[in-house]
Amino acid sequence: MAGEEYARIHSWGNDPRRKGDYELASPCEPFDLPQTILEPVLVRHAALKGFKCRFDSTLVSLFSDSKTGLITANIHDKMTNKEYQIQTRHLFGADGARSEVVKQLNLPLVVQPGQGIAINVLVKADLSHLVKNRTGNLHWVMQPDREHPDFGWMGIVRMVKPWNEWMFILFPDRNYDRSQGKPSKDAYQKRVQEFIGDDTPAEILDISTWYINEIVAEKYSEGNIFCLGDAVHRHPPLNGLGSNTCIQDAFNLAWKVAYVHKGLASPSLLSTYSIERQPVGHSIITRANQAYRDHFLVWKALGMLPTDLSARKEILEELKSATPEGSNRRRALRAAIKHTSHEFHGLGVEMNQHYDGQGVYTADEPNPYAPSRRAAEDRILFHEPNTYPGSRLPHVWLNKAIPGEPISTVDIAGHGSFVLLSGIGGGRWKKAAKNVAETLKVPIQVHYIGFRQDWEDVYFEWENLRGVEESGAVLVRPDRFVAWRAPEVLKDTEACESKLLTVMRSILGFLDV
Repeated sequence: MAGEEYARIHSWGNDPRRKGDYELASPCEPFDLPQTILEPVLVRHAALKGFKCRFDSTLVSLFSDSKTGLITANIHDKMTNKEYQIQTRHLFGADGARSEVVKQLNLPLVVQPGQGIAINVLVKADLSHLVKNRTGNLHWVMQPDREHPDFGWMGIVRMVKPWNEWMFILFPDRNYDRSQGKPSKDAYQKRVQEFIGDDTPAEILDISTWYINEIVAEKYSEGNIFCLGDAVHRHPPLNGLGSNTCIQDAFNLAWKVAYVHKGLASPSLLSTYSIERQPVGHSIITRANQAYRDHFLVWKALGMLPTDLSARKEILEELKSATPEGSNRRRALRAAIKHTSHEFHGLGVEMNQHYDGQGVYTADEPNPYAPSRRAAEDRILFHEPNTYPGSRLPHVWLNKAIPGEPISTVDIAGHGSFVLLSGIGGGRWKKAAKNVAETLKVPIQVHYIGFRQDWEDVYFEWENLRGVEESGAVLVRPDRFVAWRAPEVLKDTEACESKLLTVMRSILGFLDV
């Protein structure tokens, strides 16, 4: 951290050439929030909402009774050393990469060859003087010109709290043999100090080991037992897709369970959770591991791969030389660094999730879904917002004719309700939605966007993205994914109501189409 810098790359919307892409994708700015800070906030929120949070508890076994529909979970309280039972209609296995729920359900897993282990060393150290002139929240530290311990070949120094708490993620080399015993705390302390590079005091707070997995479950649920998060998709933290993907799993599932629980949807709606989210999980574990593999090109260019120290030093000297070999090596380094943009600016893999199946209605679409424009060129780097059913509702800033506080299309949608968006000439949709909502007992809100409508299309962005005529309709699910769209208003209110009723019944599982 105190040594020479080999290269740097913008990340997560900070590249001036990509900043606009991130601003257009969401009303929210990217936020780097460590799990250790987020979890207490979530626990407090849950407790205030009446949920009981029990720590030091372990699932021992579970049993699903097909006659009563009840699931019984046997729990071991490690503090009191007692067991107790919980009965429920729905059980959610969000119990991490060592998921006991996945094991007990025997959910089939797709397991690719692992890429070894990594060691997290949580460190308290004030490194503000070192990042003053190279501000960054993630630093790859490599020392090809030095010997290294087997357990700490190279590492990532990851900011946890600016700038006095850091995660040192150590990657062992190919010769590391865990059976020979764990490194001592003094050995870890020495490696941490070597990675810092000066005499800054450093206190080790915690040490943990994890596997660089490439694992995804083939399905996420069995009956009324649903697994989500790291339980069903396990991968390294590259691309920063972990917590985001876990939260998306929950957001996809929550409204469906709520609707089924209230009798607003058929239990068949719950089958769409695995259908929609499993392909996302598969793409995430593939991308995160590919991001890790992409760094091999960087390591190769810098001479990190030879086991012999003199060979590594020779490569490092070649990198500085005014020779054809030196020029080729520098070119290879630049190309390798640039290629990591798929990790550090992978807006597409974050935002391009697309759902198929019963949970969306595509019978009125003349063509199958296909990525467009830049997303067609590179679905990892680029996000192209659209309203094709199964896509995320695009973010567009809206306001009133007499401007007030701007609001995003994302924020007028959701909140436990279906939302229908239309515009000038689409007046029949409101009456149709009211009647369908009363028939199905399902909330449907209607908003009109356009000139002197409920909401003004301030920058004419909705006009460019809505994918339908002014009088058409875009129906949005409670999780803010597009459920269906109509190119224009139908001939009368009865036709609009009939169509909307068919669409809603299909999505909620009350109609086979």
